[in-house]
Amino acid sequence: MKTAVRYYSRSGNTKLLAEAIAKGAGVPAVSVDVADAALSEQVDVLFIGGALYAYGLDSHLKTYLAGLDGSKVKKAVIFSTSWLSKHSLALIRDALTAKGIAVEEKTLYAKNKPSADYLKEAEEFAGKYIVEN
Repeated sequence: MKTAVRYYSRSGNTKLLAEAIAKGAGVPAVSVDVADAALSEQVDVLFIGGALYAYGLDSHLKTYLAGLDGSKVKKAVIFSTSWLSKHSLALIRDALTAKGIAVEEKTLYAKNKPSADYLKEAEEFAGKYIVEN
């Protein structure tokens, strides 16, 4: 099973969550604003996350989602952090479904900086989606 973890983080909170998910999935977490974030081959599971900034997604994440090839992703799992609202989950879901990507109903969300216990839960959560890499 091919898995990828992509995220965008300004404060580092979403990066922490992405890294825990990546650890559980056995793959690297890659920020969407770096050159190697593009998916070069089909993935079975794409973990993708970002936070809410001024009630919207950061332009880096918006651009990545807009350029995502829906035929390369069998299923997506969404995660987010923020200090105010979980609305980013819906915004990411909408962008993915517009690309024809199936999105897992279960999401991960941490208010502010995820605790060590929550990071462990995120790692275990990711492992449930991974049969082999």
